[in-house]
Amino acid sequence: MGSTSAVAAAAVAFVGSHFLLSHPLRGRLVRAIGEVGFLGVYSVVALVTFGWLIVAYLHAPVTAPLWAAGDVLWAVVTLVMLIASILLMGSLIRNPALPTGGQPGPFPETALGVFAVTRHPMMWAFALWGLCHVAVFPVTKNIILAAAIIFLALVGAALQDRKKEQLQPDLWPAWESKTSYLPFAAIAAGRARLAGFGSHALLGGLVVWLVATWAHGPLTGWAAGIWHWL
Repeated sequence: MGSTSAVAAAAVAFVGSHFLLSHPLRGRLVRAIGEVGFLGVYSVVALVTFGWLIVAYLHAPVTAPLWAAGDVLWAVVTLVMLIASILLMGSLIRNPALPTGGQPGPFPETALGVFAVTRHPMMWAFALWGLCHVAVFPVTKNIILAAAIIFLALVGAALQDRKKEQLQPDLWPAWESKTSYLPFAAIAAGRARLAGFGSHALLGGLVVWLVATWAHGPLTGWAAGIWHWL
């Protein structure tokens, strides 16, 4: 039987190694072993530490939940997870933050769709996933796992802005002026408008939401999403 301290140790290793490799160590490693070599090292470390985190999570005991998750909370979480799925799928196309092999990615002239909501839709999708899972399953090991994902996503997004400002000084600040880190802040400020969602975001997000919440039952033994009531 594992322990929650093992989950915490694995979470620190997973998050810490990501930030170390992505920021203070990246330049030195790229100069030493090249971009391809760095990506190989980064991928191996990420897979090993994430695998450790999952194994530790599966072996840790289920502690008493901090609160009861009633139908109202389940309904809110179900809706938020649909929004997270739309953000995730919308982030896969025309996203300037995605890796492009060292070349600047395409920058839309106006922020529409998920990018009107936030310039980091993928990161916020992961963060919302973590918040939702804490809300309906508030046991110690799950809080640790979700907190690691939330911290990695939101702090990583903020650090990505700083890095992009340095690497793309003629492009990224202009993109920042049209968008926002916080969801809906650019819309509230009048810099973007809530429009232009493509079918890949809306329909793709709906499909991912339905499939993922359905699969939650056979994979974990807990029905999620609309399947919670069906």
